Amino acid sequence: MSTETQPLLSIQELNVNFATDAGTVHAVKQTSIDVQPGEVMAVVGESGSGKTVTAKTVLKLLPETAYTSGAVLVNGRDVLSLSGHQLRELRGKDAAMVFQEPSTALNPVYTIGWQIAEGLRAHDRKLTKKQAKAKAIEVLTKVGIPDAENRVNYYPHQFSGGQKQRIVIAMALALDAKLILADEPTTALDVTVQAEILDLLRHVKDEFGAAVLLITHNMGVVADLADRVTVMFNGEVVESAPVRELFAEPKQEYTRLLLDAVPHLGRDSASAGGVVPERTGEPVVVARGLEIEYPGGLGQKAFKAVKGVDFELYPGEVFGLVGESGSGKTTIGRAIAGLTRASGGSLKVLGQEMVGFKEKDVKPLRQRIGFVFQDPAASFNPQLTIGECVAEPLAVHRRELKPEQRRARAAELLEAVQLPGDYAKRYPHELSGGQRQRASLARSLALDPELLIADEPTSALDVSVQAKVLELFKELQAELGFATVFISHDLAVVDMLAHRIGVLYHGELVEVGIGSQILNEPKHPYTQRLIGSLPVPDPVEQEQRRLARLQQSNTV
Repeated sequence: MSTETQPLLSIQELNVNFATDAGTVHAVKQTSIDVQPGEVMAVVGESGSGKTVTAKTVLKLLPETAYTSGAVLVNGRDVLSLSGHQLRELRGKDAAMVFQEPSTALNPVYTIGWQIAEGLRAHDRKLTKKQAKAKAIEVLTKVGIPDAENRVNYYPHQFSGGQKQRIVIAMALALDAKLILADEPTTALDVTVQAEILDLLRHVKDEFGAAVLLITHNMGVVADLADRVTVMFNGEVVESAPVRELFAEPKQEYTRLLLDAVPHLGRDSASAGGVVPERTGEPVVVARGLEIEYPGGLGQKAFKAVKGVDFELYPGEVFGLVGESGSGKTTIGRAIAGLTRASGGSLKVLGQEMVGFKEKDVKPLRQRIGFVFQDPAASFNPQLTIGECVAEPLAVHRRELKPEQRRARAAELLEAVQLPGDYAKRYPHELSGGQRQRASLARSLALDPELLIADEPTSALDVSVQAKVLELFKELQAELGFATVFISHDLAVVDMLAHRIGVLYHGELVEVGIGSQILNEPKHPYTQRLIGSLPVPDPVEQEQRRLARLQQSNTV
């Protein structure tokens, strides 16, 4: 076989075991994956499937507790048998990694130019500072960082999330690596920024001839970018096929379940055909000309996060607030709960005016409002058991209840969100992400709220776990009839749950109405751009959408 036809990356019967206090954990079992030059291979699966461990093995980035066997060949060299010096030569030049969270991958105390130059000079000691900086500017320009000549001297905190993701991709490209390992490169990004990053990775493949090993649980991203797909489950490869073949005719039951769990715009719409619950009774939330301003500091001007927003929410209704990061959707949700103060206009929640409120007036109101936070791991007290966390609102607002009554109510709530009763004795860190999110939902329902605010409650979950949490949410909302403000940047998720949708852009509500009508016939250019940027889990349809989006951007 000629070198041109040999795989750039060949993982052969790889086993990875971790030694832990509880015994050996078999993270990867007999896994074999080949990636050809210029190819995008997507490795998909749920958390714990072994996909990230497999990717980290390619650069030998596993902790000392890991034991490996098999072979991992990069350009014909077995990474597992290389010395420390040989590994340093390989990392960055032959293969480079784009980590899942750029904020933690970038050093906050050094400029991005210095960090890119550090990698360059580690491989070429003869390179001067001036040459390294010029190369850094060149690669930042290639990944679309505007004004790279000046911004090369900026620090990581001075860039947006999407720009930081571009910077870590630039670091991976700085030494012309032919293999890019991209670990969930778009997980926390807005759909429009995600579309830009996917276009960039496609550009990297085409212009630089790089192969990409893409680790993701987002099947829309897979449909958009991948040439071939490998599906992992419990550390094993269960299926591998070209992307169109896998989506059209998945052979394994697990793959079919994974694809069925992906939300698809318009497939399970809560407002299909424009049919929504009839609005009756007094509105739960009424916003009129709502303004929310954050005061400036140290000579900075005040920042107006929400500008003149109008909407209503009625009993039993789910109102979806969508928009990108910084659009003001979380700020509005927090203002409704009295966690952020509204500064202008009017915001009435359950009859209480929230502009200029007094704490003593709002405290009784909080008993009637539930809040599902975006990150349950951060919102739970790590020193309390899950049962104590769920019962905490009862301890604060229902002091007449005895401890055993609170425990019984917590057990009842955990059962309602389909968590076993013995989970009440566990601590938050002992639950998976999906289990913590269910417990967070249970806690929000502890006081039988009339109004629930759900802030990105499924953004970090695997598609199958997300599907279960969303189905559970729909069942509970239909059964208990609470009004909901559902905040998300995932349009497909909002479409599944929301009867009406409001689209926020830079603090302004640019479009509001029945969900299916807005998503099928968007009037505002921003809404059209949001929908056009959303990847759909169908390679054929996604290619057509991508070409249409490019054509539209070329004509603007």
